[in-house]
Amino acid sequence: MTRPAVHLASGHRLGASHPRQEGPADLRLVPPALAAWGSAALMLDAPPRWAITTVAVGVLAAGVLLVTWTARGAGSGGHARTGPRGPRRWGRFTAAAVLLCAAGAAASAALHGADLRRGPVPSLAGEYAQVEAELRVTSDPRRTRPRVAGAHAMPPTVLLDAEVLRVIQADGTSTGTRTPVLVLVRLEADGPASAASAASAASDQDAARPTTPTPSWTALLPSTRVRVKGRLAPPMSDGDRVAAVLRVDGERAPRIVGAPSGAQQVAGKLRGGLREATDGLPADARALLPGLVVGDTSRVPAELDQAFRATDLTHLLAVSGANLTIVLVLLIGPPGLAQRAERRGLAPRLGIPLRTTAALGGVLTLGFVIVCRPDPSVLRAAACGLIALLAIVTGRRRSLIPALATAVLVLVLYDPWLARSPGFLLSVLATGALLTLAPRWGAALRGRGVPARLADALAAAAAAQAVCAPVVAVLAARVSLVAVPCNLLAEFAVAPATVLGFAALAVAPVAMPVAKALAWGASWPAEWIAGIARTGAALPGNGVDWPGGWRGGLVLAVVTVVLVLVGRRIVRHPWVVAACAALFFLVVVQPPPVTRVITGWPPPGWRLVMCDVGQGDATVLAAGDGAGVVVDTGPDPLAADRCLRSLGIRRVPLVLLTHFHADHVAGLPGVLRGREVGEIQTTGFREPPEQAEFVRRQAAAARVPVVSAVAGERRRAGPLDWQVLWPPAGPVPRPEGPNDASVTLLVRTGGLTMLLLGDLEPPAQRALLRSSAAASLGSVDVLKVAHHGSAHQDPELLRRAAPRLALISCGADNSYGHPSPLTLAALRAGGAQVLRTDTDGAVAVTGEGAGPRTGTGSRAGAGPSAGTGSQAVVGSRAAPRLDVVTRPP
Repeated sequence: MTRPAVHLASGHRLGASHPRQEGPADLRLVPPALAAWGSAALMLDAPPRWAITTVAVGVLAAGVLLVTWTARGAGSGGHARTGPRGPRRWGRFTAAAVLLCAAGAAASAALHGADLRRGPVPSLAGEYAQVEAELRVTSDPRRTRPRVAGAHAMPPTVLLDAEVLRVIQADGTSTGTRTPVLVLVRLEADGPASAASAASAASDQDAARPTTPTPSWTALLPSTRVRVKGRLAPPMSDGDRVAAVLRVDGERAPRIVGAPSGAQQVAGKLRGGLREATDGLPADARALLPGLVVGDTSRVPAELDQAFRATDLTHLLAVSGANLTIVLVLLIGPPGLAQRAERRGLAPRLGIPLRTTAALGGVLTLGFVIVCRPDPSVLRAAACGLIALLAIVTGRRRSLIPALATAVLVLVLYDPWLARSPGFLLSVLATGALLTLAPRWGAALRGRGVPARLADALAAAAAAQAVCAPVVAVLAARVSLVAVPCNLLAEFAVAPATVLGFAALAVAPVAMPVAKALAWGASWPAEWIAGIARTGAALPGNGVDWPGGWRGGLVLAVVTVVLVLVGRRIVRHPWVVAACAALFFLVVVQPPPVTRVITGWPPPGWRLVMCDVGQGDATVLAAGDGAGVVVDTGPDPLAADRCLRSLGIRRVPLVLLTHFHADHVAGLPGVLRGREVGEIQTTGFREPPEQAEFVRRQAAAARVPVVSAVAGERRRAGPLDWQVLWPPAGPVPRPEGPNDASVTLLVRTGGLTMLLLGDLEPPAQRALLRSSAAASLGSVDVLKVAHHGSAHQDPELLRRAAPRLALISCGADNSYGHPSPLTLAALRAGGAQVLRTDTDGAVAVTGEGAGPRTGTGSRAGAGPSAGTGSQAVVGSRAAPRLDVVTRPP
């Protein structure tokens, strides 16, 4: 039976629910949607005359086309769709629709753009005026991620979108307006509450219980009206959707002058119930579940957020159409079976008719928008979810592309700022890929013998990555190589975590014990997702740097097309596919034995490695097969973990933290994760207190004891032997601060002597020379230069140490000017060869024995920057051989 026969014989106006009856995709709504998108993006900040001209020309031209189309249709007896000129007439109709949509979007964009220029707020922002303002909150408050700025972990800042309803200037002038602003609430870094907040936000275990000096800021709900005092400033970037930034002192609580709407209060209670239901869960599940269900990422620690970004899993933490579609599928089953007798889901099992099922889906969508906050990202997610509802009515995939185009058109007309939103672009591209490329790729994989479910999942992940990667490259100048496998592995856990999480959210207000049980069930898949993100991010080859900007995006798009075309040929040859998969595995995982053979990293018999962790310190001392003593951990957990993985370190007998500055201790979670750690040793001077508390909490969570280093202490681990030279027993004078309390080590291994100075400043360096430990400070082979090579060095200590090799850990283009040219000149004048991580990358030092060598070898400063595995020799007839291998950044 032919397809038309199947359709006619069904006796139904929609035809038979036959999987083969679908024809070509209906793309007629795509041009109008794209026209509206482009027009909105261009007209948001265009001069008003341009917008007026665009609207006038678009409406007039569309009117002419429609009149011509109607007249010719009437002249042909009303049969506008028939005859040789039918397609041309419908082409005129489509052109008219494109012009009208472009004109409508231009008008909407002009009106929204006018909000940025209306009233006194823009001019006051240019003057940085101090004002009192009445605001209506239009988004949930959100925290910026705590970041390391030099020695300190900066506390998070609370951001929220708002609309200024009334502004009162310093002279008492009061003006009513309607101007969008970004409210920036700066938390004080001095106070103990703020310090605890910063430490908590950076901690895996305590990020779930953030504390701020003004909890009312984070408790504000959309639609709340508040009155605040602050200073206006211009927007942070051109083309922003706000007219000004209102900087508010975080110590002052907002004065609420209008309660939020009833719907927002209900939504707030539901979200609060979900957070309460997850309070007793393990750290990762406690952080992730609110994000997976309602997009609440306030509990997600910075390092886990970085892991999700590195693996392109961030879409799981943002409210997306996938969240709603999962719940809808639970209700209706697969959309393609919605009108067939064998349709699935809870609705047919409960005997609910098809139309009632669609109505319930609409109610569920409305509730989703309210609970997940009605901001643009949630509206976009609801529109994507409505595509699944449309499939209930039609039962055909052919209707989904017009539905997507309609959603884009409606949302851009409603909020033109979406036309410039990278998130909106990525969402549309991903949805389009799932509707067009994924079914074809899935069918091709099934034709090659791949199981159906695996084929569909792999095709969906690959299609979304293929179309989104160029845009991500434009924004991040990096391409993730693990995105497809990580998304594929996470996909199987997303549905159970989301469904159980929504169930916990719904049940929490009436039965909290049941909600806690449901949340506990959802914690298992949530922890699986977090584990995938962390594992993928820690892989040495998880991504490659890529040229940023549109040029880099276009190049990646071309490369992607070439790979797809080549892949279609390769997939026909199983052995070639297996070889490519094995090669990909080696590139991403980079097993140390294989990497050592190919790249020379890590070199055999390495004694010390200075990791490239940016502006911070992290050093590893070899302590046997797969073991290493870690001295400082740098500012980034992922960078620290990646360095240890590249060295094959599975066991850490000791983590020694020279002092508590964030650029030395913030990477501790990356060292503790997945490794056997024996002990953490620190300085006795516990400043800054928030970072000392952070270390204590991390150690307690990992059940690792913490002890203080004592001057004169000597210890061994495998071939290592080290002595603590500083700080002395008793309190270190407070004025010198944490740097002068740095633990200083003299290390001996394989005949080499290494002096690790932490961040000692000149006062402590001079005191060290006067101490009893000075007798040990003869000539050393390797010096870890204090304080990232800053100008604050004691010349006498450098002369006494007389190192052959000086290592400096610092970040590229850091704002501190490290290393100082004066320090570099002093070291080289003393005969030392200098290597620095900002230009040379990670540095490995090898050497063996103290016997005489023939010849002096090459200078260490000359060769190592040449490429991965570059090697130089520093040696003499009277000193042990020093081999240096670098791994450029």
